[in-house]
Amino acid sequence: MTLRLENVEVTIQSAPILRGVSFELGDGERLGLVGRNGAGKTTVIRTITGLATLAGGKVFWNGTDISGMPPRERAELGFGYMPEDRRLVPELTVEENMLLPAWANDAIDGPKGLSFVYDLMPELTQMSGRKALLLSGGQQKMVALGRALIAGRSLLLLDEPFEGVAPALAKRISEVIASLKSEGLSVLIAQSELSHSMELLQRECVIERGEIIKETELGVAAEPQG
Repeated sequence: MTLRLENVEVTIQSAPILRGVSFELGDGERLGLVGRNGAGKTTVIRTITGLATLAGGKVFWNGTDISGMPPRERAELGFGYMPEDRRLVPELTVEENMLLPAWANDAIDGPKGLSFVYDLMPELTQMSGRKALLLSGGQQKMVALGRALIAGRSLLLLDEPFEGVAPALAKRISEVIASLKSEGLSVLIAQSELSHSMELLQRECVIERGEIIKETELGVAAEPQG
């Protein structure tokens, strides 16, 4: 399964946020989208999920134009999204928060996804009955990752997965993401720097002011895109 963005433009309140963004994420590939705060990373992810409205360009999934497809249908394609601010429901338990995608969309197999997540992150099993508001920031990140995995069986979109996380938990999250290689998942990691994920990635794109200015593959810099 391949994701491709082609000259994507997004405007918010008359301000251009993305300016002709183009890149491709191959089947099972792990790509870093790197840029400072406000560079457009989150908007790229929201565009892929259908949460941001295109002003121009197209989004393709496995060769099919999904630019006009609503977010619910993209979730049915196996897209999972971990937002930077986690967006857990404080009064729900860990397990309930992770099952939210399946409750909202019948196409997602909640029990199967939950079993997969618990096998991948056994520590979540131990805290499954705890309310989200009682967790540390790092633990909440892990729950948000688990929730994204229940929906994201084809494409995983991670927005700043290591930000504000203690070193030990950041290392654990990195290990979990690395272990997904055998699952064939395509993974896009958006972050301001690569200190926790350099070894996870096969390629990186640098974004500035809504434009991809550099693409690096296997340590070799590609020419900037126009």
